[in-house]
Amino acid sequence: MPYLGRLPLGPLTTFGLAASADQAWQLDSLAELDDLHRFLAATPRPPLLMGGGSNLLLARDLVEPVVLIRTRGRDRLDDDGRTALVEIAAGENWDGVVRWSLDEGLAGLENLILIPGTAGAAPIQNIGAYGVELASVIDSVRAWHWRENRFETFSRDACRFGYRDSLFKQPGQDGWLIVSLRLRLRRGGPVHLDYGEIRAELAAAGRRRGTAAPTAPPSAPEVAAAVERIRRRKLPDPAVLGNAGSFFKNPVVAAATADRVAAIALAEGLGQPASYPAGDSVKLSAAWLIDRCGWKGHRDGDAGVSPGHALVLVNYGRASGAGMLALARGIQASVEARFGLRLEPEPRIIA
Repeated sequence: MPYLGRLPLGPLTTFGLAASADQAWQLDSLAELDDLHRFLAATPRPPLLMGGGSNLLLARDLVEPVVLIRTRGRDRLDDDGRTALVEIAAGENWDGVVRWSLDEGLAGLENLILIPGTAGAAPIQNIGAYGVELASVIDSVRAWHWRENRFETFSRDACRFGYRDSLFKQPGQDGWLIVSLRLRLRRGGPVHLDYGEIRAELAAAGRRRGTAAPTAPPSAPEVAAAVERIRRRKLPDPAVLGNAGSFFKNPVVAAATADRVAAIALAEGLGQPASYPAGDSVKLSAAWLIDRCGWKGHRDGDAGVSPGHALVLVNYGRASGAGMLALARGIQASVEARFGLRLEPEPRIIA
């Protein structure tokens, strides 16, 4: 297993914030897990397990060991003509997995295209976009416990998926390193068009082709192309402007709380808050709340809020992790003071 020594971490994260690790290792193969176990068993601090560094804010240098997950593999295990079971190694690039599935004629991941990061991180966060969550296609997750040097396979139910949440984020579950996931994908079938933005984008694409109305339901590749165009318009490219995507979760609240927030907003002339049904609860738009508190486009040195999307914090070049964290905390305090809601960050914060 390659030992990388002291390692700058900024280039390995989508935020690009300056930070370093005192010692780092790279996991290329599951055959190296015994060596990794022996090393980690002798260290007093839990390691930071890193995939694509897309859901991470580093506000300090790391004295704990860092393990870069770089395993590879994409396999179709079975295919009955209606669905296929595929297995994906943890180190695979997630966007690459989505594009591979489309090339294989498989549907189910098209709404999740262009999400940065690796496959192994996807179930931890239960990534989701445009009405689809990863949990909807998960068959099982295989993980290795770095403290106990053992494997375990978790069914979808055992993963305890929630909104941007899973078993692997719960207290006491930090010993798991996800090594692979199995996905049950479709050959054809209905696509998810719950978000009006997707329907509008598909309609606009039809007009550009000179088609007044669709003659058939959109295909998975057509939906993926629409989602990609939307994301590229709304969200900054991390390769150009450092960011971690949506920084805060949309708060899911009781209907009475949503009514209270709406009353505050209307009384202050801010309009009706953007919201969506979420079972018996209501999901409020964190971007709307942040925007109404005046943060959209705000900049403090090189730490800022994207002028195109209030939910995206950006590094204009030389922002520090501490400065980005201070900005995030300022946004939290502002939204809480105005609307009585405490926004919860999506990325893991190391401070």
